[in-house]
Amino acid sequence: MINRMLCRMNNQKIVPDQNSWEPWSPGELSRRLSHASKPWCVVGGWAIDLWLGAKTREHEDLEFTILREDLDIFRHVLNVNHMEFYSVSDGVIERLAADQEPQMETSQIWCFDRPAECWRVDMMIESGTDENWVYKRDKQITRQRNEMVLLTVDGIPYLNPSAVLLFKAKYLRPKDEDDFARALPGLPPSERLWLRNCLDRLHPGHTWASML
Repeated sequence: MINRMLCRMNNQKIVPDQNSWEPWSPGELSRRLSHASKPWCVVGGWAIDLWLGAKTREHEDLEFTILREDLDIFRHVLNVNHMEFYSVSDGVIERLAADQEPQMETSQIWCFDRPAECWRVDMMIESGTDENWVYKRDKQITRQRNEMVLLTVDGIPYLNPSAVLLFKAKYLRPKDEDDFARALPGLPPSERLWLRNCLDRLHPGHTWASML
């Protein structure tokens, strides 16, 4: 279950129930973003499943990333169906007005489908450029975007599983351990080496490093 967060009044509206998630599938998200020409990709557990080619577990939400300078573009594309946007930062979720930009420290925006009365997708703001991917927790870790964003046979972009696992390594929740176990057999040697080097840099002595 998604961690409970504090909710504040904004524009005289109460923030919707944070547990009211009915996330789109990656395919539905891709269809809705088909006219967005800027970089984006599915991340989190769904990215692992897209790489594996099958849904291997239930997903409580759907996460995708964009570049900060492209936020207005994606808000416009998603807002055609009366979507509302809420910033999530430091355990607080707040409504963003139509002309309001999130604070620079905000890197997560939940998208609420008002007609359906449910959350649909978690839009993450990442660092980097159109050409380069940057790990947000250590900006010294970079790679070319075309190495880090892969495509399904249907053209859905998703984050390289080695990078997904690097994010998950910080928490080691049961679902993260399960995702690692499912992804490990198929990781190419070059991606194993990259992930192990990143773990040694960021999480010395991590239990996954010895298995890579």
